[in-house]
Amino acid sequence: MTLSISTLILIMIPLSATIIAFSLTTTAAASNLLVSLLNEEANALLSSRWWSDQDITKHCNWSGIVCNEVGSITAISTPLNYSLSGHCLWDINVTAFPNLVHLDLSEMQICGEIPVEISGLMKLTHLDLSHNYFTGKLPITIANLSQLVMLDISYNYMSGAIQQELRVLNKLVTLDLSVNNFIGSIPSSLSHMTSLTHMNLSSNKLDGELPSTLVNLTQLVMFDISYNSIHGGIPYQFSRLTSLMHLNLSCNQLYGELPTTIANLTQLVAFNVSFNSFAGVIPQELGNLKNLVTMDLSGNKFNGSISSSLGNLIQLQNLDLSRNDISGSIPLEIEHLINLKVLDLSDNKISGVIPVHIFANLTQLQNLHLSHNNITGLIPSWIGKLYKLQVLNISHNRLEGSIPLGILIHCNYVQLSYNSLNGSIPTQIGNLTYLDLSYNNLVGRIPEALESVSHMDLSYNSFDDTCCHFCASRYGHEMLIGNDNKRTGHLCNSIAPFFNFTERIVIYIAIGCLICACCVRGGHYIYRDQHREFKNKDRRIIRNGDLFSIWNYDGKIAFEDILKATEDFDIKYCIGTGAYGSVYKAQLPNGKCVALKKLHKTESENESFYRSFCNEVKVLTDIRHRNIIRLYGFCLHNKCMFLVYEYMEKGSLFYNLVSDNEAEELNWRKRVNIIKDIAYALAHMHHHCTPPILHRDISSNNILLNSELQAFVSDFGTARLLHHDLSNQTLVVGTFGYIAPELAYTMTVTTKCDVYSFGVVALETMMGTHPRELISSLSKPCTQNMMVKDILDSRSSLPSLRKDMQDVVLVLTLALACLRPDPKSRPSMQEVANELSVSKGLMHFNLCDISINQMRNQEIYVIGKKLAQL
Repeated sequence: MTLSISTLILIMIPLSATIIAFSLTTTAAASNLLVSLLNEEANALLSSRWWSDQDITKHCNWSGIVCNEVGSITAISTPLNYSLSGHCLWDINVTAFPNLVHLDLSEMQICGEIPVEISGLMKLTHLDLSHNYFTGKLPITIANLSQLVMLDISYNYMSGAIQQELRVLNKLVTLDLSVNNFIGSIPSSLSHMTSLTHMNLSSNKLDGELPSTLVNLTQLVMFDISYNSIHGGIPYQFSRLTSLMHLNLSCNQLYGELPTTIANLTQLVAFNVSFNSFAGVIPQELGNLKNLVTMDLSGNKFNGSISSSLGNLIQLQNLDLSRNDISGSIPLEIEHLINLKVLDLSDNKISGVIPVHIFANLTQLQNLHLSHNNITGLIPSWIGKLYKLQVLNISHNRLEGSIPLGILIHCNYVQLSYNSLNGSIPTQIGNLTYLDLSYNNLVGRIPEALESVSHMDLSYNSFDDTCCHFCASRYGHEMLIGNDNKRTGHLCNSIAPFFNFTERIVIYIAIGCLICACCVRGGHYIYRDQHREFKNKDRRIIRNGDLFSIWNYDGKIAFEDILKATEDFDIKYCIGTGAYGSVYKAQLPNGKCVALKKLHKTESENESFYRSFCNEVKVLTDIRHRNIIRLYGFCLHNKCMFLVYEYMEKGSLFYNLVSDNEAEELNWRKRVNIIKDIAYALAHMHHHCTPPILHRDISSNNILLNSELQAFVSDFGTARLLHHDLSNQTLVVGTFGYIAPELAYTMTVTTKCDVYSFGVVALETMMGTHPRELISSLSKPCTQNMMVKDILDSRSSLPSLRKDMQDVVLVLTLALACLRPDPKSRPSMQEVANELSVSKGLMHFNLCDISINQMRNQEIYVIGKKLAQL
């Protein structure tokens, strides 16, 4: 049957109408669905409390929000003006964002566990939850995010093991789980994530060995597992990771020899295996890594000589071979390292002379450390011509001759103690802040120009009888102790009173300088009097293998062990000295590395002194705090007194601030944490000890840092320790530049004196240098308009993270409150500690807009008032 054209037209007309109607209906439904989705997304943002007072119809224009062409949200980032206002829980319905590709909630101070609902964001490629307070385990369901390219959960409090299930994220390029509490071993299944270029697992609690299967990650550019407890050796297969540019295995328990195949990683720019137990000779093949900028092999057991092949590393800027057993001489080929900024060969067994001409080409050198070696000969004059040199430490060697001109002009830190230098001190200095020339044979006058130096030690030399009029008032008499043999006639009026005082307090200052960390608790005679019940037990270290057990050391045994460990206190083990004692580094029979402080003088023959000393030591032994050096005891043997304490790898806070190389490690978060550690320790001493313990000498030199840059307060309770029968009004202790101003007229030491000193240290930590000029000018109009950004340490870029900005401003505000002239208006250390421990909303101001005057005018800590938010 054939249909006519007219018939077909009649049939098509109603059919077309039906199709058009259906199409319009479908379009309308889709449009309504889209509007509903967009409204749901906007409402989800509002309900999170992270965005408020916004026009819901313009959510695509909100801070941190990105939409696609139809208005659906594809990216969420931390809003610029975000303020937490006391709310820390995850309170956003992520299931409302089906098109989300990028989620960045870093620095939001979010607490609690990571919600499993995140696994429903199937299009997500970037997930950044770093710098928050997340706890609990990593949700296994994150493995469902198959499109993930970047996963960053660093700087949180996550725990548990790293799940094997992550292996399915084969598109992942960046994996950052650093600075958490993850435990267990590194999953071998991570080798399936073959697209990875960056893997950072540092600063966790991981153990086990390095999986050899990781060599399958051939695209890996950065691999960091530092600050864990990984053991074993480096798998030789790692040589196949030829794309690696940054390899950091530091601060673990790795051992064995460095594989020579490391030389195959020719793209390496940074290579760090410091503070492990690697041994053997440093492979000469490392000279093939010609792109290296940083190489750190410090804190291991490498021996043999320094290979001349290292002279091939012409891009090298930082070379650290310190704290090993390297012998031989300094290779001449070092002169080829023309870009070198930091050279550290300290704490080795290097001998011979310093090559005369190698420094002629090292014009970029900023830090030179050759201390604690067996170097002989003269200090090359070329060192005095290194105009960029800031830190010079050649102490504890056998150097002779005079101090080259220029060294004191260009450097700000010079340590030449424990040598045999002669001649006089050069009269020209530049920006010198630290000078230690003790234990040499220097003669002549002490230049008046040295009056501007902040920290100076000229003890144990042979200066003539010319008076140093500024020495006693500025530094105290201890700076010149040991120089009396060349003096004739009377002492200067400004010095004599200090020397009379010395005869009475030699030991009490000494002990205070010594209480630095985990000391051996022993002493045969004290042990006999106070712990007779243990007299028949074996007290040797082999008894339980633990150096730090309470009273497990017989004084005689302790002395013999230490005598052997230091080869009768041989100078090569000496790592520092003060007016009343010297510090030695020693490894005891059980393998513990400790520092020993041996006094130059003791009064143990005085029975009353001896008894009071022991009683006070017992009191300090009972102090327990993670940021206070705990005293365990001391040893007396044949009229020799010494203390034993933990070896602090990073040394004093002062050294870490004055050294450009060390200061680079101190980012703003680490500096804030150091201040928190100090505050918590002082709060404990002032408010949780009975009776309260006053420190009396808080300074950057008395804050010690371990390898993880955790701060420990040392040298506390000195005057109380040996002069418990004297009132606080008779005690004159402290370090110039840190002493509270009221001591000049009250002569009374209170907790508020410690608070003032804390304020100085807090400012010094943020500024990178002693704030004497700022403090002295706080009341002047010019200072009131000074901006915060202008006083921060210029060696570090301004904080970019809002949380860091907030913390830096808080520390500076507290520091200025602690420096108030009226002691009663200063906060207590407990109030300071409380403010530092309480989470605060992020500030609305930009750091660049905040002035000193704004911080000083905050109504904080005038008793009864709280911190006013900026």
